[in-house]
Amino acid sequence: MVRILLILLISSQAFAQSNIDKAKKLWEAKSNAEAKKILTAIDDESKDYAAAQFYLGRISVDEKNFDDAAEFFEEAVDANDKIAEYHLWLGDTYGTIAQSANMLKQGMLAPKMKSAWEKAVSIDPTLIDARQSLIQFYLQAPSFMGGSIDKAKEMAKEIIKIKPADGHLQMGNIYLKENNPQAAEKEYNEAIKADPTYISILGSFYLNQKQYDKAFAFFEDAVKKNSTDYKSIYQIGKTCALSGQKLDRGEECLKKYLGYTPKKNEPSHAGANMRLAQVYEKQGKKAEAKKLFESAYKTDATLKEAKEGLERLSK
Repeated sequence: MVRILLILLISSQAFAQSNIDKAKKLWEAKSNAEAKKILTAIDDESKDYAAAQFYLGRISVDEKNFDDAAEFFEEAVDANDKIAEYHLWLGDTYGTIAQSANMLKQGMLAPKMKSAWEKAVSIDPTLIDARQSLIQFYLQAPSFMGGSIDKAKEMAKEIIKIKPADGHLQMGNIYLKENNPQAAEKEYNEAIKADPTYISILGSFYLNQKQYDKAFAFFEDAVKKNSTDYKSIYQIGKTCALSGQKLDRGEECLKKYLGYTPKKNEPSHAGANMRLAQVYEKQGKKAEAKKLFESAYKTDATLKEAKEGLERLSK
């Protein structure tokens, strides 16, 4: 009898675990409704309740229901406060809510997000995402809410110990916040030494600093070394669009990029159309520019420069 009960208990636990795995796979396949059905059926007496609440939170984030997501992550933390990732996502969600909140609500959320990220780091000191979120908090929050350049630098130094490239990148960003581009450039070069795949950050730095000659040289050299480096091809076009220089070269590169299918985290075709519109506008081709601004903004309404260009050419 005891053996039968033990077998039933083990089977029940395996079934509950398989439900979490099944829901996770459905969520990863973007079948949110099916995943929710499984997750909401897991009650608060189950050992998998915390995980179920966490994934319900992740689904809510995907669906941009951030208030609901915060409640789910709070439930996950209450059920199991030993998982660093739960605290990370709770803090990040508070941060997202704060971005569009009034000053009063931001003041209420600030200590909550800071506490969540600090808890995540205390559980898992190697969790770089939580450390990076804390750096952003220290840089953006006023001092009376806990903001501190010195604390941001201390955190970047800790990241350097874990992953040097990321740490130097963060330190470079901190120096930019301090309006010290020379120190930032040095840190970006240190990041590249630690991990050569970070090399594009230097080109972007030159572009953002309006050091267009250095930006052109950097991206052209990258394309010379690899003719299918489409990110650099796009960046040449963007540099032309923003600087007003080498406009024919910019047109050539952006048209080439538009014939390429961007990968994840690469500039979109909407963005490329917007940059090409800026090139056309500077070339005096206002009709073509207006058409592309319109297309870019219709595809991606977050492209502020596309909206501004369309308004400018519609006067």
